[in-house]
Amino acid sequence: MAPIYTSWTRLIRFVAAETSMVHVGEPVDADLDIGLAYHAKKTIAAREIIGSALDPNAYLSNTVLTVKELLAPLARDEVKLVRCLGLNYSDHAAEAGMAKPAAPILFYKPKTSLIGPEAVIMVPKAAQPVNKHLPDYEVELTVVIGKPAKDVSEADALDYVLGYITGNDTSFRFHQLAVSQWGFSKGFDNSTPFGPCLVAAKAIPDPQVLSLRTFVNGDKLQDGTTADQIFNVRQTIAWLSQGTTLEPGSIIMTGTPKGVGFVKKPPIFLKHGDDVRVWIGGGMGTLINTVVEEGKGGPQVKL
Repeated sequence: MAPIYTSWTRLIRFVAAETSMVHVGEPVDADLDIGLAYHAKKTIAAREIIGSALDPNAYLSNTVLTVKELLAPLARDEVKLVRCLGLNYSDHAAEAGMAKPAAPILFYKPKTSLIGPEAVIMVPKAAQPVNKHLPDYEVELTVVIGKPAKDVSEADALDYVLGYITGNDTSFRFHQLAVSQWGFSKGFDNSTPFGPCLVAAKAIPDPQVLSLRTFVNGDKLQDGTTADQIFNVRQTIAWLSQGTTLEPGSIIMTGTPKGVGFVKKPPIFLKHGDDVRVWIGGGMGTLINTVVEEGKGGPQVKL
């Protein structure tokens, strides 16, 4: 099976200043951290991509547009299903005092949980007060499937990857630890940021050598590497595709390294107004979001 070829290397989705319409494009500056640049209100120029992120025939044009509003790399209606792995880093399992799983621990998120860069992470009333419910951050390498994958081998698994995105699997620990199924506690509306850009698989031949970090209000709380994954990306795709078709646009969040808040003494938890930044290397860059507790006001959610 041949790998997926894209004419672009880094894809962003945005509202253009020139048209006030939604476009996809490739940043002109290949080294720019898109999330930091957008947060700093710097000018971001992008060559327009004709077609969608999931279109194998999409191509780079010579039209250059200016980012007015940065959106998630995929619209919600492009996402087929969000699958997530829990407890998938050795150091995270150790800090949580849990045994390494013998098979991937899988849960799902609804698409309504997804938000993009600079959107607010909403803490619903069902997860308040925060000192009881412990909203938590989790930087995660997020995989986007680009062609139908079923019963694929580990050797061929990366050939089905369209690209990679920085993700933040925001978790609400009170609800998570109360039951054996994690979907409810990790699936609240507008609580799972991903972005700011989609990096083509061709630019990351080995997804197991990526650094990933989390900062809350400027403090570095997570600093890990995907080399510490218990089930690597190849193994994860092969496992999840057993008897099940992973459709193009399927998203896989692959777990988080050590440093999460609820195991710290005293626990660290997200609260109203917190600035949360998750970063992954390889050109994915920094994903910045603000926490808002429902009912306390603040900025609106951007979809």
